[in-house]
Amino acid sequence: MTGQRKLFEEVGADAPAQPATAPGGIDRGRGGARGLVRAWLAVLFALVVAMIVVGGLTRLTDSGLSITEWAPIHGAIPPMTQADWQAEFEKYQQIDQFRIQNQWMELHDFKQIYWWEWSHRQLGRIIGLVWALGFLGFLVTKSMPAGWAGRLVIPGALGGLQGAIGWWMVASGVTQGEGMTSVASYRLAVHLGLAFVILGVIAWFIMKLARPERELMQAHRASERKLYGLSTGLLHLAFLQILLGALVAGIDAGRSYTDWPLMGGQIFPPNAFHIEPLWRNFFESPGLVQFIHRIVGYLVAAFGIVVWLRGRRSAHPRTRFAFNMVLAVLALQIVLGIMTVLYAAPVGLAIVHQLVAVALFVSILRARFLSLYPIATSLKEIRA
Repeated sequence: MTGQRKLFEEVGADAPAQPATAPGGIDRGRGGARGLVRAWLAVLFALVVAMIVVGGLTRLTDSGLSITEWAPIHGAIPPMTQADWQAEFEKYQQIDQFRIQNQWMELHDFKQIYWWEWSHRQLGRIIGLVWALGFLGFLVTKSMPAGWAGRLVIPGALGGLQGAIGWWMVASGVTQGEGMTSVASYRLAVHLGLAFVILGVIAWFIMKLARPERELMQAHRASERKLYGLSTGLLHLAFLQILLGALVAGIDAGRSYTDWPLMGGQIFPPNAFHIEPLWRNFFESPGLVQFIHRIVGYLVAAFGIVVWLRGRRSAHPRTRFAFNMVLAVLALQIVLGIMTVLYAAPVGLAIVHQLVAVALFVSILRARFLSLYPIATSLKEIRA
């Protein structure tokens, strides 16, 4: 029978060691190469932004129909000989865009638009390769953070869908005898919209991986639900405006009315409903499409101010700063939108306008994330 210990007896060195506390399920969420996965996602994020910019330039230079076939594998190799270039040019000469709009083109002119479309498709291939190599690499090395394998399939799956939608879009303009000189604007909007969805998914994952699972769960208890709901509404409204911007770009509506705040000297543009049947005007009438884009822009601005006023009352300094950033980027985007109209959408200005749309979308997403997972700060920071 073991004798009783004295009250203040020291435990000797020969005392049995206590087993270390095993990490719980939450702590195990830190496992894996979270930092490396986040860096990999950051590369994907940068590539998708580049894809959006190159896609915008491809549309603004009317280059999207220069490649008339969908060849995901062997299409990665561009024409290498003069005969190859001539064969590609002859395929392009068969479609309506060349016959109606670009009969003046020679081979060297064709090469310029070909390289834009080829670069756009090549970026898509690179994005798919970077995703596949990274995903498989983390699986094989067993360094995938716990619970993340299923989530990280999503960008790859959406990327594959995006490739199919890209060809569905291009196919609408590769026509003979139908009078189509560009892709269908609503298909362009779907294509751009999915690009922003992919970008948003990647950005959200990057933000979640930046903090341990335990910290995220604790932060979630302090979430500001009303602010989260408002920022979600603003994100959806901004996304709608991005889709409308694609419709504007798809039919060059940004160059049809170059006065502001009026359109053609009127509040409502003349001849807005000149296409039959009526519903087609909402996709194909330059005046009506640009008018809707302007009105939704005003709504985004007004609602953005409302959300900012609520966000500046957040108890968390970093959340307040995030909403201040949203307001700053929103103000810049409004100025760029007006300038784009007044200068008839020159390529450089239009691309900057699109790039700032990316910044606005991501800044709203960041503010939304911090509403749901606020970062705890000291009392001194809160009073600042």
